Amino acid sequence: MHSREEKLQAFGRLLDIMDDLREKCPWDHKQTFDSLRENTIEEAYELATAISRHDMTEISKELGDVLLHVVFYAKMGSETGEFDIADVCNRISDKLIFRHPHVYGDEAARNAEEVSKLWEQVKLREKGGNKTVLGGIPDSLPALVKAYRIQDKVANVGFDWKQREDVWDKVHEELRELEAELRKTDGGEKEAEFGDLLFAMINAARLYKIRPDNALEHTNLKFIRRFNYVEQKAHKQGKALKDMTLEEMENLWQEAKQSETATSPAAQTRH
Repeated sequence: MHSREEKLQAFGRLLDIMDDLREKCPWDHKQTFDSLRENTIEEAYELATAISRHDMTEISKELGDVLLHVVFYAKMGSETGEFDIADVCNRISDKLIFRHPHVYGDEAARNAEEVSKLWEQVKLREKGGNKTVLGGIPDSLPALVKAYRIQDKVANVGFDWKQREDVWDKVHEELRELEAELRKTDGGEKEAEFGDLLFAMINAARLYKIRPDNALEHTNLKFIRRFNYVEQKAHKQGKALKDMTLEEMENLWQEAKQSETATSPAAQTRH
């Protein structure tokens, strides 16, 4: 690993390159906060993908892309005299110190759960911070992640189930309401009832310390992997998927599942 001096030198090098690009590169020179916004969101998702795959080389690469955007915005801020990279660093440092009174002050927190609750309480007291419990949740968050954050924030101020097992009664209640709505001729509230069921399931995930977005992404990747197997096997048999029966595709699907089981670390250990 690099020394502190080497890390500072590397960061300074990036700042110098950003100065050069902003002055000498026509593309970089014409960018604005608005024009970079979509790119920044894309870079964040690419980093999230690398993290979900636990690819450390790719994570390092994508972190660099995200850092470039931080430096880019700070450079543009300095050109208008609004802020620069020092302001960015100092503001986050000040915020971290203020929000960690158990490290830099007299508060006590014995575990991560207590820290999380203290965090929300401190943010409500923070000058210029969130004025309401849910005030800091970005509007543009994906709905699944937003639901989790909503539930997490209200739980940190005591609005939560007394026993986590109690949440299943709510899940079953919402499922019954959705099924009843779907049986209706019009089914005008089916989207709302489906949303209620999803919200309850996300709440259950939180209570059992499961990140629903990660869980769903792992299932997405698993489905893609298995369906690709089905498609490849069909191709080797000289068949197109659209010409196969559902039973034929299901047989290949089961093959894919068995193939994964046979190559899993647990299966290898048993053998």
